[in-house]
Amino acid sequence: MKKIMEDPSKIMRRSIHTFLQNYHRATTAAAVVLPFSAALLLSQPFFSSSSSSLHARLNTLFRGAGFSSSLDFFNILSLKLSQTLSSSLFTLPFSLTFFLFSKAYVIRLLSNKHDSEDSSVYYLRLLRTYICNSFFLISANASAFALFFLAFNVLESFGFYSRNFYTLFSLSSAIIYSIILANAFVISNLALVSSTSSSSGGYTTILKACLLIRGRTSTALALALPTNLGLAGVEALFRYRVVKSYYQGDRDIVSIALEGTFIAYLYALFLVLDTIVNFLFYQSCVKNDEDQKLCREDEYSIKIQICETENTKICIKGPKGFQEIL
Repeated sequence: MKKIMEDPSKIMRRSIHTFLQNYHRATTAAAVVLPFSAALLLSQPFFSSSSSSLHARLNTLFRGAGFSSSLDFFNILSLKLSQTLSSSLFTLPFSLTFFLFSKAYVIRLLSNKHDSEDSSVYYLRLLRTYICNSFFLISANASAFALFFLAFNVLESFGFYSRNFYTLFSLSSAIIYSIILANAFVISNLALVSSTSSSSGGYTTILKACLLIRGRTSTALALALPTNLGLAGVEALFRYRVVKSYYQGDRDIVSIALEGTFIAYLYALFLVLDTIVNFLFYQSCVKNDEDQKLCREDEYSIKIQICETENTKICIKGPKGFQEIL
């Protein structure tokens, strides 16, 4: 049976309505996640210039794997990976505390059973799932690199050495890597919001998210696009208004710090909205699966049979076998 998903625009509108309806609590959640958003925004420009050592090591790793220096994609990828890894390690204490506390607060608020379980239970399940998500994302990246390594060496063994080949391979690798990474992030986000409804969280929620996402990938990506564009816009605003002003020295440090705090709080609000969007998407997936299950039960448990006896009779197959109704 084909999965009929709710329109992404309806889920997004419902998410924004939920966010505005609970704005006073959403601002509380944003205040909780503010240290994480501030650390993340500060780490990105800082590690853009100070991750050269890790960048050099990743370049060496790619060269050792057999990738040519003419592949611009892997040169750019090694730079972005070094910055991402450095930033992730720097913000890890904030991710495991403030970020997950905020998610637990928002999910407990949106859940129908938020009065029955303590927030600490939600946090522990989110923590287990977050750690498993980290290994899952590392595995997704490793699988993508293994695929590129295999494809590059096979094609090179057939005599593809031209500059046009390197350009085409870089473009195709960038597209495939983006698809793999986008799906991995969607599954990770869905696993996080679904972990609170499981018994303990962890790798089982990732498997559950993989099953839920089947046939709904386009919807999940369409929902992830607006919030990620908003987060990217806030990051660009922080670089332009705070980082640029700090290095140019055209404003005093107090005004830069105040504006940076405001931008970090705006980033935190987008993180809260992203949690709401993912949670409502998860609820929509579960409701859709439950509706399909009921439809299948109705389809196969109730069958009409015409009993050919002296008089034509109609029977219904129920729990006690065929029962005559006419």
